Amino acid sequence: MRPAPGVLLLLLILACDAVLAAPASFRAGPTQTTLLELYTSEGCSSCPPADRWLSAWVDDSRLWQEVVPVAFHVDYWDDLGWQDRYASNAASNRQRTQAGHSAAGVYTPEFIVDGHEWRGWFGGATLPRATANVGNLEVRMINSAVEIQWRPLILGTDFIVHVAVLGSGINSAIARGENAGRQLRHDFVVLADTETALDAHDRQFDKRLALPVPTAPTPRRALAVWIEDAASRRPLQATGGWLD
Repeated sequence: MRPAPGVLLLLLILACDAVLAAPASFRAGPTQTTLLELYTSEGCSSCPPADRWLSAWVDDSRLWQEVVPVAFHVDYWDDLGWQDRYASNAASNRQRTQAGHSAAGVYTPEFIVDGHEWRGWFGGATLPRATANVGNLEVRMINSAVEIQWRPLILGTDFIVHVAVLGSGINSAIARGENAGRQLRHDFVVLADTETALDAHDRQFDKRLALPVPTAPTPRRALAVWIEDAASRRPLQATGGWLD
């Protein structure tokens, strides 16, 4: 006997609640996990190859264990023919901050690896592997809360924790601008993010944050969390994983 429509709806709601209630845990350390940042835009004709290269990490065995990839879509291309719905001024400002510390300038596509400009992609170089021992990062997510524990091996430093919800499996049809007529694939796109200083307790850093809420839809979600040195804004440790 087939359940009534109202019963089916109730079962679907309960199933969704069960998925949301299931805790997700991610950890890294003590060896540094690389934070791989790509600054890109749907309005930039030279960006799709970099986007495709980043998307290849979806099927890489090193994903989340050795490398946490994130794609920041900048907004300074938006007035040049196509408005990127994933772009934000916050992403552009972060790129400018990173450029002020280590990069030669602000451009797209631009890769930043653990806080340092990396131009190796343009020549087909292998991503450098992090070897520094920096500390242990553990993240536990339950419903809409993210609990962070950071146990650094670096003492006497102030830290910032950054939490980002990523979107993957995204396809965009571009109607205007430099990529007019193209179908673009995006993965690891920063859809919503937040950052805050960490509170220290006997060399242990603990924080509980609300999960950032994306405004754009995505077929697949992931969580990326990383720790930055507060003075240099250089990423020190990162972790993450798929949420669905």
